[in-house]
Amino acid sequence: MITEQSILDLMQAPDYKPMTYQELEKHFGIADSVEFKEFLKLLNALEQEGKIMLTRSDRYGLPEHLDLLRGRLQVHAKGFAFLIPEDKEHPDVYIGVNDLLSGMNGDTVLARITTRGPAGGKLEGEVVKIITRAVNQVVGVFQSQEVYGFVLPDDKRIVRDIFIPKESMAGAVDGDKVVVNIVSYPEGRAAAEGEVIEVLGHKDDPGVDILSIIRKHQLPEGFPDEVMAEAESAPDSITDEEIAQQGRRDLRGKNIVTIDGEDAKDLDDAVNVELLENGHYRLGVHIADVGYYVREKSELDKEAYNRGCSVYLVDRVIPMLPHRLSNGICSLNPQVNRLTLSCEMEFDKHLKVVKHDVFTSVIKTKERMTYNNVRKILEDEDPELMERYKDLVGDFRLMKELAMKLRGKRMKRGAVDFDFVESKVIVDENGKPVDIIKRERSIAEQIIEEFMLAANETVAEHFHWLKVPFVYRVHDNPDPEKLQNFMAFAENMGYHIKGRGNSVHPRALQTLLEEIKDTKEQTVISTMMLRSMKQAKYDADMSGHFGLAAEYYTHFTSPIRRYPDLVIHRVIREVIESNNVLPEKRHEYLASRMPDIAQHSSERERVAVEAERDTDQLKKAEYMLDKVGEEFEGIISSVTGFGIFIELPNTIEGLIRMAGLTDDYYHFDEASMSLIGERTSKVFRIGDEVKIRVARVNMDDHTIDFEMVDMKPRRERNRGGGFGGRGGERGDKGGFARGGGRGKAGNGGGKAGRPGKRERAATAAGGAGAVAGAGGKRGKRGNGGGRGPATQDGNVEANRPMAFGFGSGKGGYSSPDMGENGSSGRKKKTSGSGIFMGEGRTSSEGEGRRKRHSGEQNTGNGEGGTSASEEGGWRKRRSGEQDAGNGEGGFRKRKKKKGASKNGTAAFVRKKKK
Repeated sequence: MITEQSILDLMQAPDYKPMTYQELEKHFGIADSVEFKEFLKLLNALEQEGKIMLTRSDRYGLPEHLDLLRGRLQVHAKGFAFLIPEDKEHPDVYIGVNDLLSGMNGDTVLARITTRGPAGGKLEGEVVKIITRAVNQVVGVFQSQEVYGFVLPDDKRIVRDIFIPKESMAGAVDGDKVVVNIVSYPEGRAAAEGEVIEVLGHKDDPGVDILSIIRKHQLPEGFPDEVMAEAESAPDSITDEEIAQQGRRDLRGKNIVTIDGEDAKDLDDAVNVELLENGHYRLGVHIADVGYYVREKSELDKEAYNRGCSVYLVDRVIPMLPHRLSNGICSLNPQVNRLTLSCEMEFDKHLKVVKHDVFTSVIKTKERMTYNNVRKILEDEDPELMERYKDLVGDFRLMKELAMKLRGKRMKRGAVDFDFVESKVIVDENGKPVDIIKRERSIAEQIIEEFMLAANETVAEHFHWLKVPFVYRVHDNPDPEKLQNFMAFAENMGYHIKGRGNSVHPRALQTLLEEIKDTKEQTVISTMMLRSMKQAKYDADMSGHFGLAAEYYTHFTSPIRRYPDLVIHRVIREVIESNNVLPEKRHEYLASRMPDIAQHSSERERVAVEAERDTDQLKKAEYMLDKVGEEFEGIISSVTGFGIFIELPNTIEGLIRMAGLTDDYYHFDEASMSLIGERTSKVFRIGDEVKIRVARVNMDDHTIDFEMVDMKPRRERNRGGGFGGRGGERGDKGGFARGGGRGKAGNGGGKAGRPGKRERAATAAGGAGAVAGAGGKRGKRGNGGGRGPATQDGNVEANRPMAFGFGSGKGGYSSPDMGENGSSGRKKKTSGSGIFMGEGRTSSEGEGRRKRHSGEQNTGNGEGGTSASEEGGWRKRRSGEQDAGNGEGGFRKRKKKKGASKNGTAAFVRKKKK
């Protein structure tokens, strides 16, 4: 019988030349008609999956042998995209807006490389085939045009609006937030067409904002009936007979406690510490045995797999398991019997694990402790709490002693521990944000963090050596190029890192973090370091964890909220019950499933991170809505070529755009990450304290604009013939108007300056038409140029090249994008041969916004950081989008492709919001 593998093996042979299906039929000796039909079905299936390709001459071959590249599209809000290859060693490929075929963000495609830069430089390509669609539903705002409508997607990476025929409106009216199912994808000039499948309500209605994010990420809300039926059949309590039958170790007499946040209801981990007679510590970590209630291939298991993890939004939790389980029989509630999997570890005086055991158990926790109360006992010695928990105070002190020693050992071996300030948005019953509070990482959080890390490492190493199929948590070494760039950046900031590129030990990075602690540069250096790292993920093979400097690591401690933990719990119990040896067939089955589970869980984790980030930014922006015009003290958290980011004490961040710095013209110095005034030499640096006013809040993009308080306007001065008034004022003789305005009847004959924004964008209106040389016609003879000095030959830059950012960073696309308010200093960056290369680090108005307190870079292959403490007390994932760029700068322009519109309507292009 002909299999998929036999076909692929044939085509992978060095001497294989593409064959027609008849030649393949002859090669495999197919004589039976039934077998021939199955053979054709298999060929078609392989072609649809993109594993093989049919050439123009109807011959089959492997895509890589036909100069095609398989990967995922990362589309930028400006329309162009990058192909992030599945081959991690291959650099990213730039795809122009007219070469996307009908590809959309996240699609898996085959692309052909059309242009290669010199010496392995930047690559250009075009999409030739869409393999799988990532987007089939879109959430956005409906706009009615009476006989038809269209939807403006919330996701700015979907760059075209969705055309909605009248018969597919489903009663939606202007301003409604709707969910649209895509019927046909955009091609050429034809817009995507869709049908409204759900009207969420008007965009300004309470609750619609969060609901839109839930639909945008296609997060499930309620559980199917069959899942709820299984959950309802779970018992409310555990009987003594049940415990005796299972042969579990009885730990109900030990001082075991849970320590969680005050609002936590799904308590899945409990701990206890004992000091042994030999001076060793015995640490017990006891995790809810969720796998006992969620059986493999049950409806509960299938639903948990699909969800992947619980999602913690600002105002709600979307759980992986129904509350009947997560808050009931699986939750380690105080003073009730609960089934658990336990990992007990004995540490000697050097903190080495000299003995460990992993076993099934039953516990009864003594108390349900909160982080706040444990902190008050250990740090404040609160008299009331000391009396209330007098039987446990000694245990808590022993926990602190062991945890601090474990942390010291972890830091010594080189674990990288980022200490970002986190916050929590408090909302009222209507979902309106009423306060934002900082989240403190106290001694209580550190105790649980260190104990969970120790258990995860011990379990990972134990089952790695048993050689059973498992799911590990891995964190690959940083990309050498990214790490080298970060090291150069730190050097420019005055900090030296020992090592070279990929030979840097994580200890060197942790040393730097300790060195910059409490300095002005702490935030930016920590963030840049995080972005230079890869993203932690799940994997069926253990390749180590760079950020933790751990050789073995897994996620064992949260089976209520993470599917990989639930899966390995089942494996652990099976191994224990079968005396450490799995049956051969069971071993093969689990080995075949683990890679898929690991990949799916990683993908679901990324979706959860994006949804959590979106709701956080949304509510922070909403919180500042009624504070427009108010003044605050803040600290400069980042300096870029397009402005300054200011962080307020409550962690809210806003941007002061370059155009808002009105007392001088500022130039961005990338080496020192500062803005320097052209006339005053005034410097804005990271860490400087400033007083700002809230200027505006954009609820469409969830961004906040600030402005400096008491900033004086620029003093104009004449240079090379003098300046005219600001945009539109009458110019002096031989002068020109600043700001690129349309100067009124300037006296021609002067030398023209750099063109203003309108001229550079080639969108002249009224009198701002063609940009001419000295004395040439410009509208009403206005000489209004930009703010540069007069050029020697009277010519101006009518079309400056636009810079662009990068995908995963492997393709050399490192120049950031240039926004409307970007730096426009006259110092141009040129190559050795004098070719114009761009003008500094800037960003587009919408996409240029990026959160620097980040852990995950949602560009390219998703590389960009991992939380150094995988089991941090707050467990809040950080994220930070890195822009893909702004425009197609540096690439040749192609003739626009014409596409026949199936719906007879040209593509709707979103107008820039004023």
